[in-house]
Order: sequence, then C-alpha cells, then structure tokens
Amino acid sequence: MTRLLLLVVVLALTACTVSRQSALPTASLQPTPTATEAMPTASAAHTANPVLPAEPVSTPTAEIAPTSTATAPSTFPDPQSASWRLIVDNLERPVAVVDAGDGSDRLFIVEQAGVIRIFQGGELLAQPFLDIRQRVGSRGNEQGLLGLAFHPAYAANGFFYVNYTNRNGDTVIARFSVTPDNVNRADAQSEKLLLKVDQPYANHNGGAVVFGPDGYLYLGLGDGGSGGDPQGNAQSLHTHLGKILRLDVDGGDPYAVPAGNMSGDALPEIWAYGLRNPWRFSFDRLNGDLYIADVGQNAWEEVNFLAAGSPAGANFGWDYREGFHPYEGQAPASRILIEPVVEYDHSQGCSVTGGYVYRGERLPAWNGVYLYGDYCSGLIWGLLRDQDGAWQTRILFETDANISSFGEDAHGELYLVDLQGGVYQLKPNP
Repeated sequence: MTRLLLLVVVLALTACTVSRQSALPTASLQPTPTATEAMPTASAAHTANPVLPAEPVSTPTAEIAPTSTATAPSTFPDPQSASWRLIVDNLERPVAVVDAGDGSDRLFIVEQAGVIRIFQGGELLAQPFLDIRQRVGSRGNEQGLLGLAFHPAYAANGFFYVNYTNRNGDTVIARFSVTPDNVNRADAQSEKLLLKVDQPYANHNGGAVVFGPDGYLYLGLGDGGSGGDPQGNAQSLHTHLGKILRLDVDGGDPYAVPAGNMSGDALPEIWAYGLRNPWRFSFDRLNGDLYIADVGQNAWEEVNFLAAGSPAGANFGWDYREGFHPYEGQAPASRILIEPVVEYDHSQGCSVTGGYVYRGERLPAWNGVYLYGDYCSGLIWGLLRDQDGAWQTRILFETDANISSFGEDAHGELYLVDLQGGVYQLKPNP
C-alpha cells in the first residue's frame, strides 16, 4: 500500500548534530531521473558529490593490496533497471536485517529498543524472536540493540550474537541461543557475556557485529563519543574504543584471541583502529574484501577498504584525519594512515551507512557493485573499480529513507532498512 507520512527525525542515528525532516518512502523507492547524471571521477570531482582524490596523501603498506578486478564490473549498471520494493513496514525503529544462513530464508529484523522480529514467507511473525528491552538502554539516539550476527554453524548450534548498550549506557557483546523446541523463539535467559566496554558518552557506540570469512567475529566500536574524540581513544591501543575487534568465539570460553591480531602493547582483541564510528561494515561474500563505512565529524563521510587477507593493524586515521583531510594533530612517522577509497561532504548527507557488494542472481549487471548510503539524505551510491583499477562512485538512487542499515540474504540479494519503519528489497524493474 502506498502511503506518505511526514515525520521529523530529531537526530541522525549515527551522526552528531544533523537532523532532517523527511517523508516515509512509498512502497517502491525508484531512482530519480537525475540520479544517473552525477558521476564524480578521480580526476574531476565536484565537492557536492562523493570525492575520489587522484593522489592520496599517504598510502597503506604494500601488504594491503587491491583485489583482482576480474570479477568486478568496470561500469555502473543502469539504476532504472531496479528499485527498492517495500516488503514489510510498521516496525519500531529498525536498525538491521540479517539472514540466519540456516536455509530457512527467514529475515531477522532488529528493532532499536531491544526486539528482534522474524519476517518469513511474506509475513512479519507476531511473536518476537527475542525481547530484551528490559536490559537495553536506548535513552540516547545512538544507543539500543544495534547489531546481530548468526554463528556460521547456527543451524547446528543455535548461537547468535548481539551488540547492545545496557541500562548504564555501556556496550555489551553477548551470545544467545535459540530454544530447542521452537526455531522462531530465542531463549532470553541464555545470555552469555563476551565483552563489556565502558562508554564515556552516549554517542558513537558503533554497532556492527559480523562473522568474517575466517570464521572469527568482528565488532565495530566507536571512539566513545562527544565530538572530536576528546579522550584520544581512536589512536590509543589501550582501549577498545574506536576499533574493529576480532574474536574467536569457538576457541575459548567466552572467546579466544585469534592469532594475527595486534600484539605488543595493544589490547589483544584489537584488529584495526583509527575509526570514529564504524556503524556498518561488511565482507564481500565472493572474495572476502572488507568495506568499512566510518561516520564523519563535521564535514566528511568515508568508506574504507581492506583487501581479503590483509593483516591486522590497519590505522584508518581518525582523529588525525577526517576523510582525506587533516583534523587534529600530526600522526607520527611510525603510523601509516590508510586513506579511504571514497568520501563525500555534508552537502550530500551527514551520516554514512555501509552496505554490501551485490552478489545476487536477480540483477546480473549489478554483480560486484558495492552499495552504500546516507542516513540523513537518503542517497545511495554505487562503488566499483574501473578497468584501470581506479575507484569510481556514482549516485544510483535518491530516496526519502532514513537509511539505518543495509542487509544481505543467503542468496546475495540486498535489503535497505529505513529507521522510520520499513524494510525494502532491491528488485529488478519489469
């Protein structure tokens, strides 16, 4: 049913100060006629569009090399060939949609207040899969139940993992189990704490919980909040804040530290650092490449990239840099900062939401295109490498959605989550 409802969103879920007034998208989010015209390039980019500088100020180590472009498209698909179709609405502040990977084709939708719902066979089940609202603190707009990942062997062990802020505002990483006699109901009393991280402020909590192709659990944590990283957490190796952590949930109780994490004086769980608020990141299911969307401060949003097999220790530059631009202080020569592959300024949005590389079968021309969006503006970009291996980005859709997340099902098809209450699927146009 097509409908239009005007809402005011007071504060972006993952940004600091920017808000917008927007309409709930209709049942199909179509590309606009002008969406195909804005295509910045590495050599001639307009500041109103995502920027691809020709010469990064510094480069990563030689070990972090680009993946072969043999399986990637060199040109963008026609955005008129697809649209985002509403599959479920009337949700309460949804922030994630996840496939359990158990062959059931169920989608699990995370609501920020602390509820996980199941969408199956075209219907939203009345009974929640999990309800932990009594444990979740969601007083701040960036707090709540923020992330969900199912164990790769979920069909056998019934384990899944969540990232939420507790009543004190601190980050909790916990494992739950499905009930033995009801596959659509989790055991709320089965919670096993893996990690608790004190949060000094109510914002920049991160939220991503993702299993990598290596079978390890990756966690995204923000820099602790306020503005400008006042405690210097992102560059400190003595705190989990401003990091991507990597845990072996099968090798210990409650976890073991995988070989290859950062060593020396660094906390052993740290895998990468120098991040402001890595709200959403994902691995390319085909080749294992990692795309990290890091929410910016006052001016620039960015997407970072690590090729499959990259070693631990990547430093993405915050708070020395915001995007490609100096922010505060000067990095010591011993710290090599990895530049983002794309950035855009706040004329195009205020809070980047990372997505996925399309690997489905319904839209063959889209295969290999990474899609990402902005929570505030509703813009959706595509990102790919051209025939010369240079990164290119392009606006593919203009929507009215408050894009809180993207999702990927077991078949590689993609979904969009609108904080205003809807989940959409990318489908081919007739």
